[in-house]
Amino acid sequence: MDGISAYKDRSISTQTPGKLIVMLYEGAIKFLYRTIEAMETGNHEAKAKDLERAVAIVDELNANLDMEAGGEVAQNLRRLYNFMTTHLTQATMRNDPQMVRDVIACLKDLNEGWKAITS
Repeated sequence: MDGISAYKDRSISTQTPGKLIVMLYEGAIKFLYRTIEAMETGNHEAKAKDLERAVAIVDELNANLDMEAGGEVAQNLRRLYNFMTTHLTQATMRNDPQMVRDVIACLKDLNEGWKAITS
């Protein structure tokens, strides 16, 4: 493992769970912006790759919800994550950047909430 990879692994492994969630949201947002750019330029390979990465992050967030301890908040997050995944699937089939922007807006709102409680 090179020095940069080791540093990245270390910086991720030393974060609090809340900060990790913020990092995941930011990663998904970044990949979705890249998806929009690829849609608008007709780069289907990049669109598929970046959308796949964003959906993988959302799926990971969804899979790691603690439904028992999280109660209503976890249930609402599950519904939002499922909406995002479905919406992104439809966006890619329709090649609709606005649908991707809808998900970005939702992720940004969630991210702001997590940033507020983790700072």
